[in-house]
Amino acid sequence: MAGLFFSLRRNIPKESGEKIRGVIFILCAISLLFLILARTIPLKQGEKIKSEMVRASEIMEEALGAIHECRMEKEMAIDREIDFNQTGLIGVKYSSTTTSLGSLEAKRTACNPNFAALIVYLLDRAGVKRGDTVAAGASSSFPSLIVAALSASKAMDLQPLMISSLGASQWGANIPEFHWLEIQSCLQEAGVFKTQPIAISLGGDKDTGMDMSPQGRALLLHEAEEWGGLFLDEPNLSRNVQERMRLYEEYAGEKEIKAFINIGGSWSNMGTDSEVLKLKPGLVRLKNVPPEERRGVIHEMALRGIPIIHLLYVKGLCRRYRLPWDPMPLPQPGKGEIYLLVSETQPSFFVLAGLYFLFIILVFLFRKKIS
Repeated sequence: MAGLFFSLRRNIPKESGEKIRGVIFILCAISLLFLILARTIPLKQGEKIKSEMVRASEIMEEALGAIHECRMEKEMAIDREIDFNQTGLIGVKYSSTTTSLGSLEAKRTACNPNFAALIVYLLDRAGVKRGDTVAAGASSSFPSLIVAALSASKAMDLQPLMISSLGASQWGANIPEFHWLEIQSCLQEAGVFKTQPIAISLGGDKDTGMDMSPQGRALLLHEAEEWGGLFLDEPNLSRNVQERMRLYEEYAGEKEIKAFINIGGSWSNMGTDSEVLKLKPGLVRLKNVPPEERRGVIHEMALRGIPIIHLLYVKGLCRRYRLPWDPMPLPQPGKGEIYLLVSETQPSFFVLAGLYFLFIILVFLFRKKIS
């Protein structure tokens, strides 16, 4: 760049030399200022995000401890052969409230407290800021990911609007005596979370639990009635989705919904269009939306320009975001390659490169003008 400057200087007429040199020095000063800003501002922002990620992971670790203690108090033994990290969040292979098949390894993997850190990272990438409102649609097939989402929301001081379903696939919250409402109650009594879902449903086939046993369905209907909150029971997909959207918007009030977190593969959230199965896990932006009769909540959110955080394919999430598969013991908060993503996605290099590119263009333009 120095050679370019001196070459430019030789071609400048004497009568305009001082003026042009002044402009060049101003550009150099501005470039240096942007260099400093590009290095310091993203660094501070990255430290802030990482701090929130660690805090979310710590909250989730606390929640896992509370759930473990709750099960011990209820004299509900934890099978060490199945739930070898003793989280209390791994269900059984089959029960009366089981809706579908599920992967034991995926359910154990999702108990990693750093999944809460991942959700903070994804929310930040989606443009969510402290104090914002986010919506979430959750299947009890992944109770650990519900805990992770609530932990991330608490760490970021967000308002989470959660609609949960009670039915669960294998190894999820499918223990009839320890379904999601029981887990939620344990967490609230322990003081970990205060947030209540804005509504619940049975989940499963057509969101009415028709793929559960009659006994399991009757049990969860009774539990929902005892809970006393808003219960959704609409087998028509379009009407079900529109009712959920109405609730999200009503509870958000004047605030905008900044992101939608989809947990699991519920009928209401995913819809029935086969293309939805091709969605990559993590932060996604849907471009193609199916007809209304096949749309899920994620499609309606996408139509409104709301970023989607898709938490379903756990192995894909691990590969994409550097989380370990089926770890024992569980990683400690703040430890792991997931935290390296923050520094790698900071824009300082690109900002700096762009500014210097602009600077060089301006210099060439001045040189052409005066030559």
